[in-house]
Amino acid sequence: MFSTAHNPNKDHEVSQPPNDSISSLSFSPAADFLVAGSWDNCVRCWEVKQSGTTLQSEPKAEQQHAGPTLSCCWSADGTKVFSGSCDKSVKMWDLNSNSFTQVAAHDAPVKTVNWIQAPNYQCLMTGSWDKTLKFWDTRQAQPMMTINCEERVYASDVIYPVAVSILAGRKVIILNLENQPTVHHTMEPPLRYQLRDISIFKKDGKPAGFGVCSIEGRAAIEPFDNTAANSKDKFTFKCHRSIVSDHHKPQDIYAVNGIKFHPIHGTLATIGSDGKFSFWDKDARTKLKTGEQLDNTITCCDFNHTGTYFAYGSSYDWSKGHEFYNPQQKNYIFIRQVKDELKPRKK
Repeated sequence: MFSTAHNPNKDHEVSQPPNDSISSLSFSPAADFLVAGSWDNCVRCWEVKQSGTTLQSEPKAEQQHAGPTLSCCWSADGTKVFSGSCDKSVKMWDLNSNSFTQVAAHDAPVKTVNWIQAPNYQCLMTGSWDKTLKFWDTRQAQPMMTINCEERVYASDVIYPVAVSILAGRKVIILNLENQPTVHHTMEPPLRYQLRDISIFKKDGKPAGFGVCSIEGRAAIEPFDNTAANSKDKFTFKCHRSIVSDHHKPQDIYAVNGIKFHPIHGTLATIGSDGKFSFWDKDARTKLKTGEQLDNTITCCDFNHTGTYFAYGSSYDWSKGHEFYNPQQKNYIFIRQVKDELKPRKK
């Protein structure tokens, strides 16, 4: 059962939230600006400020696609926002000039957008339900490169020199971005149901592996180096499931809608259709905290670049079908101050 409270964790409520389900949240890599993509076709931007211990979120601007916005990301300098839409386009929002121009296109809805900042090139990586990953110099009309995938692209993450994407059919593509993007290999993580999100984690400042989550209340940690010495770091864990004291009673298992690693501590957050977020220490294999249950599912999340804020979107994820959709229920974006909650467990 869901709670009756829309904000039981008493986190900051972002003003003027989207009017339909929130599909994507992304903090600027350079400052405390937050953008959200949503099913009302919009991309919105807020400035997040702190006054003493109190947070404030000021709506700055918004732009609109011709169809629902599925994803958004920032350029490395934090001056531009890229958004992918069901209208099959990717647009670049220059926040200085407030211009909104098309920079990429696919033959089906665009599910992922990720900026790649390499020493010798920079480009936008887009993934679509047309079963392609494309790489764009945003000044050119045609892509620099196209990678044909076995299936539709569902989620991607980039930390140079690595990119990862999950596909329908439970496949993960790992790309090497040095010199130019190339497929390093494709693998199938040890999760038996549809994959929902993927996120790269670092060790000693470099990409070391990824976390991936599925619709079956489970996530997996996969190091890139699968030698015997690292095999102990590879595991799956259950999450976003109801607590059942009587083993004769069924357990409710929820989709894990998002997984994100903390930029400083390397700990992680998961969010689910159960209306909860949880924080985890993967190295100690322990849960650090679970939030109180919201009255709606949590669809997306992100940490700011300093790791002090955790944003999460509360809106219906359609996991229970159209009969559970309540058009009167509002959508919310919450920002939680997480200074110490994601510190690793002491050894």
